[in-house]
Amino acid sequence: MAALIGQPIDRIDGPLKVSGRATYAAEHWNVAEPLYGHIVGATIGKGRITAIDTTRAEQATGVRMVMTHRNAPAQGAADPSESAYSRAYPTLSGPDVRHYGEPVALVVASTFEQARAAANLVDVTYANASGRFDFAARLNHAYAPKKVNAGLATESAIGDFDGTFSGAEVTVDATYTTPYQFSHPMEPHACMVVPDGEDLTVYVSSQIVGDARTAIASTLKMDEERILVVSPYVGGGFGSKLGIHAETILAALAARELKHPVKVVMTRQQIFQLLGLRAMTTQRMRLGATRDGRMVALGHDVTMHNNPIAQYAEQTATSARPMYAAPNRLTRHWLVDLDLPRGEDVRAPGEAPGLLAVECAVDELATALNMDPIELRILNEPKAHPETGQPFSDRRLVECMREGARRFGWERRPARPASVRDGRWLVGYGIAAGVRMQFQLPSKATVRMRPDGTALVRSDITDIGTGTYTIVAQVAAETLGIPIERVKVEIGSSDYPRGAGSGGSFGATNTCTAVYNACMALREKLKKGSVPAEGVEAEGAIAAMWKDPNYEKYSIHGYGAHFAEVGVDADTAEVRLRRMLGVFAAGRIFNAKTARSQLIGGMTFGVSSVLHEEALVEPGSGAFLNHDLAGYLLPVHADIPAIDAVLLENFDDKANVLGAKGVGELGNCGANAAVANAVFNAIGVRVRDFPITIEKLLPGLPLLDA
Repeated sequence: MAALIGQPIDRIDGPLKVSGRATYAAEHWNVAEPLYGHIVGATIGKGRITAIDTTRAEQATGVRMVMTHRNAPAQGAADPSESAYSRAYPTLSGPDVRHYGEPVALVVASTFEQARAAANLVDVTYANASGRFDFAARLNHAYAPKKVNAGLATESAIGDFDGTFSGAEVTVDATYTTPYQFSHPMEPHACMVVPDGEDLTVYVSSQIVGDARTAIASTLKMDEERILVVSPYVGGGFGSKLGIHAETILAALAARELKHPVKVVMTRQQIFQLLGLRAMTTQRMRLGATRDGRMVALGHDVTMHNNPIAQYAEQTATSARPMYAAPNRLTRHWLVDLDLPRGEDVRAPGEAPGLLAVECAVDELATALNMDPIELRILNEPKAHPETGQPFSDRRLVECMREGARRFGWERRPARPASVRDGRWLVGYGIAAGVRMQFQLPSKATVRMRPDGTALVRSDITDIGTGTYTIVAQVAAETLGIPIERVKVEIGSSDYPRGAGSGGSFGATNTCTAVYNACMALREKLKKGSVPAEGVEAEGAIAAMWKDPNYEKYSIHGYGAHFAEVGVDADTAEVRLRRMLGVFAAGRIFNAKTARSQLIGGMTFGVSSVLHEEALVEPGSGAFLNHDLAGYLLPVHADIPAIDAVLLENFDDKANVLGAKGVGELGNCGANAAVANAVFNAIGVRVRDFPITIEKLLPGLPLLDA
């Protein structure tokens, strides 16, 4: 039969979603009519609850319970040594307020409207404490964490960076700042918990089902086996649903106490205060080069915000480590403790903010050298990982740049900033390289061949809108040699084999490799005889990267090159994206259509981060001022015109047996820098404090003749 892996097959869950039959966390109606919980958040940024009066709320119509720290059940404490995704998440566990909006009460009522109305009747008195809300003012309190996200080293030092940089013929020493940002998936964070004796069924919007189960059990001090987590469809996550949050724990606590199903859904405004966020950063980039463009020194220092209740150091400076053949290198991370919501994974953590600084600095070096930015990058392309010395498993970054330049028409790039005009618009081109680390984490799956010739695939992997159901079916169908219509995929339940979940661009490769291994084992079993009435089942697994010799021996990454054309209004400094292209090498592709869709989505995130997104903190309370989607700007269709993503033919046999690597976040790695570099090329103004706004461009806008 024809090959199925790689084909642009329509998503098999598409009809369910467009018809409203896909069941999300808040939409499970196959249980008794649930009660509704509404979270009451603190109205101070730091301090302590001195009194809390729930009398009026308890007397309101329909109210069944008001839970506060005074009557909440005892909970397990978070263990910092455990994974951030599986550790306990105690909520309403004491009177202390660690950030604005932190839950101080949960009101449970017969309807959502009753719960929300009664929440306004909870009277809380606070003792204010002096809060730390100003990132810039506390930079002198920065300290180095022991590790950064994903267990990576806080610092890397190769050669004599300081001495070489100070003596370099051409240098760039620039500091870039990025703002607080949020994931904001379309589906708000929601959970419904159904009690059954001592057992709980938890319908939750989660990217990692197994870790959610562990975290809930640890918090509630329960046996994991008494908890069933169900998450068949997730309406986006972008990192914000890798771990659990307050709505899940509060729904579970209330359901156990009331012995009745309880549903809690965050409002869009609550998401700004109840979830983690991408930390604000200041990033100092230092590049030293000879006059012919060869880099001799590369330094990347990153300082970011942190809430000490749950330390999170985004691996921002690691994005520079596999890039460019500078022999003298220094990358470091620093944290500044603030009384703001904790940092968490947001849309390509590490590389997304890190490459914005790295790739803008490379563009600045190209300007200082009067070199083409592509040729400068190619000149400094390393033959092996420049810090570890590992050979690359498969690195086609130069090909991505060459192919992208050909398709984009890079030869038409304005040679001088502010030299090309199209009516009222100054036009500029920009490029940036992209890289994304490949993660391999333990994952399992089972495949059962039934007597009727159909195959049933099971894993607790989730579909966060990326097409998991479809690519799993494609891999199983091709490997077993049956039509895709004869494969049924069941995912998103803790009853199924445990996998790594959907995040970090590892969900597809880990799960599909485990499914492939299960299918191969099943084929061996089927060779031995007919299928009995109960069917024949086999399990497949994939080991963690730290147990795989390939990941020890080779540097395994996905690569891409981003090209952007922008127009900047010559009078108002308004920036408009005119077109964008990304060319990527990400190993074997499971589905050409869903992969391209993810990459375009990632590129859109990049545009959003560099031109739109910025969460602003009220300096007196630590509250976010623009705490809804009217004030927190995201791009709309008019902001994203002609955009395309191209995938090169690729097979990385060191990544896994299928030759595949992660796709989704790769589209977001470097896209922001390509836009920023295009803005500079358009008007000659270099913005280093992101996002790029009119106010930052106007003072340097060139005066042109009409």
